[in-house]
Amino acid sequence: MTAEENRLAEDQAHTAYWKRWGPYLSERQWGTVREDYSSTGEAWDYISHDRARSYAYRWGEDGIAGISDNHQRLCFAIALWNGEDPILKERLFGLTGSEGNHGEDVKEYYFYLDNTPTHSYMKYLYKYPQSAFPYSQLVEENRHRDRHQPEFELVDTGIFSEHRYFDVFVEYGKNSPEDILINLTIVNRGPDFKPLHLLPTLWFRNTWSWADKVEKPSLKVRHSDVNFSVIEASHSTLGQRWLYCEGNAELLFTENETNHRRLWQGANTSDFVKDGIHEYLIQNKTLASEDSVHEYLIQNKTPTINPDRIGTKVAAHYALGIPPGATQVIRLRLSDSPDLTDPFGAEFERILQTRLAEADEFYDRLASPNLSPDQRNIQRQAFAGMLWSKQYYYYVVERWLDGDEGRIPPPEWRQQGRNSRWRHLHCDDILSMPDKWEYPWFAAWDLAFHAIPLTMVDPAFAKRQLQRLTREWYMHPNGQLPAYEWSFDDVNPPVHAWATIRVYQLEQKIYGRSDLEFVERIFQKLSLNFTWWVNREDRVGNNVFQGGFLGLDNIGVFDRSKPLPTGGYMQQSDGTSWMAMYCLNLLTIALELSQRNPVYEDIASKFFEHFIYIAAAMNGVGKSSTKLWDDTDRFYYDVLNLPDGRQIQLKVRSMVGLTSLFAAALIPQETIDRLPDFKRRATWFLENRPHLIEDIGYLTSRGEGNLRVLSLLSPDRLRSILKRLLDETEFLSPYGVRAVSRYHAANPFSFWVEGEEYRVDYEPAESTTALFGGNSNWRGPIWFPVNYLIIESLLKFHAFWGDNFTVECPTGSGQMMNLQQVARELSRRLIAIFTRDAAGRRPVYGGTELFQTDPHWRDLIPFYEYFHGDNGAGIGASHQTGWTGLIARLIQQ
Repeated sequence: MTAEENRLAEDQAHTAYWKRWGPYLSERQWGTVREDYSSTGEAWDYISHDRARSYAYRWGEDGIAGISDNHQRLCFAIALWNGEDPILKERLFGLTGSEGNHGEDVKEYYFYLDNTPTHSYMKYLYKYPQSAFPYSQLVEENRHRDRHQPEFELVDTGIFSEHRYFDVFVEYGKNSPEDILINLTIVNRGPDFKPLHLLPTLWFRNTWSWADKVEKPSLKVRHSDVNFSVIEASHSTLGQRWLYCEGNAELLFTENETNHRRLWQGANTSDFVKDGIHEYLIQNKTLASEDSVHEYLIQNKTPTINPDRIGTKVAAHYALGIPPGATQVIRLRLSDSPDLTDPFGAEFERILQTRLAEADEFYDRLASPNLSPDQRNIQRQAFAGMLWSKQYYYYVVERWLDGDEGRIPPPEWRQQGRNSRWRHLHCDDILSMPDKWEYPWFAAWDLAFHAIPLTMVDPAFAKRQLQRLTREWYMHPNGQLPAYEWSFDDVNPPVHAWATIRVYQLEQKIYGRSDLEFVERIFQKLSLNFTWWVNREDRVGNNVFQGGFLGLDNIGVFDRSKPLPTGGYMQQSDGTSWMAMYCLNLLTIALELSQRNPVYEDIASKFFEHFIYIAAAMNGVGKSSTKLWDDTDRFYYDVLNLPDGRQIQLKVRSMVGLTSLFAAALIPQETIDRLPDFKRRATWFLENRPHLIEDIGYLTSRGEGNLRVLSLLSPDRLRSILKRLLDETEFLSPYGVRAVSRYHAANPFSFWVEGEEYRVDYEPAESTTALFGGNSNWRGPIWFPVNYLIIESLLKFHAFWGDNFTVECPTGSGQMMNLQQVARELSRRLIAIFTRDAAGRRPVYGGTELFQTDPHWRDLIPFYEYFHGDNGAGIGASHQTGWTGLIARLIQQ
């Protein structure tokens, strides 16, 4: 095993806690539901970016390139000031949901360059402009643009012209689980000598302001001379830690307390508040650059930094001057040892280089040998993004609803408002975030896809993620899984069972381990969740499902999370397909468990039969009067059921119809033969319900491995679906499968209700509608999670049908491919989003020339939320490595 694998084993065995410290800080705590104590519930408006520097958060902390312990008691991050900015750069700036013309959006450039599963080595890059940061310009320009215009980005301001910026590299290397080396490298990329104030900052999360019996921690100076200073951190449950700071830095102490005077014109309990260091630097520019802290304190009767050098927040202030093209390095060390006599000697560099070499060894062993250097770089940064996107997530809903004892209670509407049905939910975990700035909260169906690339590097963490959402302090007593903090009640696609079986299989394939106990634990809870779906989302009991929102935001004619403007209800092709897929995933798990415990044969029979009923209903067989399948278009659509009994197919060619591909499972005949009870019941059911299987893909055993396949699609319907999917005038893009057919560019779907038009056009880029804030678009772009499921399903179909089942790919090209070749072609197109083309350009960068051509930018890979349906440019959340991290698996295959 590699050194990193040994550390993972030690952590798993609890002999060394290598994961206690990691990149667990959020990149945006302000503007979240947790921190919203407003009277209106408009979370974005309660704590803004500007107010965040003065507000002591209740539920978490944020910072730039930060780390914390696993309960976020003690935090470390960097802060910067270029001498021009109006504020100290302590957190990443971005637009709120109402400020951006396409919703919330971070307006900074930062990159996750490297990370290992135990966080033994981590590297992060932040690009800091040397001119005043254009906060107002970014807000005003985006506010003036409409939804049909592109977003105005930081690079569009011209602030990076002539390379007038600093590259700030932050590296962490662990000597031991509790001895962390911090290496800060600043490069002046510009043509002029420039000053830079670097402020590595250590602070405690404020836990004492919300409860009277919580002991307040402390930071104080232990040692200081010209070689290094030492700050002692003392906490009642974490114990003591010491931050060693190279050189003779000024140590600026304050408190992580709210500045009531600035925010609400109220009284502060102390002069030393959260933004005290900001005030010291920004409001006293001359002093900050020319005089010492001592002189500042003499001249100010009410200083904002504590002259006694004690507090709960401290920054080591390095006032640097960096020549053009030059590099400055500052080193720190956060340790459990109070008596390091030479913390920055030769050992420091040796440890850091060793950890980097061990990271190389770990990823080299994991990567396929046929990957090009460019593909290896993409995969490595994808893994880095997945691991940097871990976050400490704290949210006790009951406390949030009722308020803290002795404090001002939350508004009364909260008792019946957002998340009021989720009093039991108690989150206090390290969770994988979709994006730590734009989506700094867990999302149920995102998390399922995160588990795939995470399993490749750390199966234990991936399994823990999936287990968490099914535990009793997350899962609702009625069986529902929480969606995300903006509305735990929303319904996400039920992909947890799929993720569970895939994680189980991947761990077997990569590491040779079979954790059946993990599968069994989750299976028990998912059976409850399946029952919730059947009871709550099958409105008329005919096995055709509604589902509502289902995570696809604005894909439909109507907002599917709200009551229909027509009245009545929608029967959804995707809701029904997802449930068919859910059935097959649970069947697969039950069959696996049955081979060790025959009791599970009963439950396997249940899911087998339920799938047949769903498939029959979806295909219009039996008593169901719903026609989701259209015989003319040979495609699946949603059906609108009006109050007067009429049914109308909503003929939007979209991912809603393609989800029928996802419900496919392979069952080896050998497995069936080993399970006599299941075989007997399945045989009886099929013999006595022959009308239910006329149009579905339950087939006799065949192919290599003597397989059977269960699918919603008969061979004929499979060909029909693939004909549209592989048509470049419809779904097939040069960069994957579009969420809506390009057919609707010339033929928009229109539906009128009482004189108001509801319409779906093909929109390959940003959304032009305000549904779900307008910050994502399912009306044309390419999304990795559903593309990944399509590829998996094609491989299953190929395993059954073999090489003789071919389709035209692309449609109309005359080129015939088997389904494995089609899957590889789709993978190639998705991978092409990130790799350089023949002209040396990466489609993901779009038309941003700085990224395309500059040597300091062109190999930095952003993993966006989704991608332009025609040119592959990245769109949406720029750091949603989350489910786009699936690229690490696609490259590997």
